[in-house]
Amino acid sequence: MLPACSPTLTRFERTLAAHDSATAALGQWCAAQRIAAPAEIVADTEQGASEAATPTIRTALGVGAAEPLAFRHVRLRCGGAVLSDAKNWYVPARLTPAMNSKLETSRTPFGTVVRPLGFRRERLESRRGRAEGCPAGTVLSHKAVLRLADGRAISLVIECYTRANLAKEAS
Repeated sequence: MLPACSPTLTRFERTLAAHDSATAALGQWCAAQRIAAPAEIVADTEQGASEAATPTIRTALGVGAAEPLAFRHVRLRCGGAVLSDAKNWYVPARLTPAMNSKLETSRTPFGTVVRPLGFRRERLESRRGRAEGCPAGTVLSHKAVLRLADGRAISLVIECYTRANLAKEAS
């Protein structure tokens, strides 16, 4: 078990806070920590994953009960190390058709696909350790909404960051 005051965890939190895109932060972290080379983030998508959006999620996204949402459950990895287990509900109508197609058919992370939209991240919750719904071994949990420049939400994500991010400290 890593201590709550772990200096590596503190640096990792700072790296995440410095980016609107968790994908970009993980890429930078992977390179800096030499977790893998090249430091490319890949989304291993859980095919057929489905999780209904709660009324709270729909409210955070600013959509009604009838508005279609898409869901993506991924494990973001750098090399062989899974750095994050993430659940993402997003509003397909607020993305381009090409973006929706890429999200449905590729292993490209959400943040990379939607980067051209210039989104900003609004962190709703941050917790050291495992939040509800995160797998065992989670060292940091985040819930965030990604917003367009006009304030409309495009995504709500729950991110469960793994012990692999702290591998150098744990070894």
